[in-house]
Amino acid sequence: MISENLILLRKRAELSQEALAEKVGVSRQTIAKWESGESAPDIVHADQLAELFNVTLDDLLHTALNEQGVPPHGKYVFGTVTVGDKGQIVIPVKARRIFRIKPGDDLLMLGDISQGLALVQADLFLEVARQMQEDRR
Repeated sequence: MISENLILLRKRAELSQEALAEKVGVSRQTIAKWESGESAPDIVHADQLAELFNVTLDDLLHTALNEQGVPPHGKYVFGTVTVGDKGQIVIPVKARRIFRIKPGDDLLMLGDISQGLALVQADLFLEVARQMQEDRR
């Protein structure tokens, strides 16, 4: 994945291999090897690349490309979930980890007939609602 993502991200940023190499502190040949899949960046360089292209390290390493390419930083597709007999769903591990959701946390479910459903951490939503109320005063 990383080799394909690097090619896409570099071209989108309109950078040559040489220009990217300068930004990351490696040779042009190193960038060429990363893009060909002959080698891969170490964790420090991978982190620099993710930061430079404004994507998560996980997306840089693992996200399969589609027409839209690598998702922008902070945007995720966690996959599908199955609704159980009593309406329960299991939130994927990656989503729980990224959003720090633990057993016992309260989530607020919002719905819009044309937009769908959304889960929001209840304490965050209540804080925003309080601030909006204060701003109205």
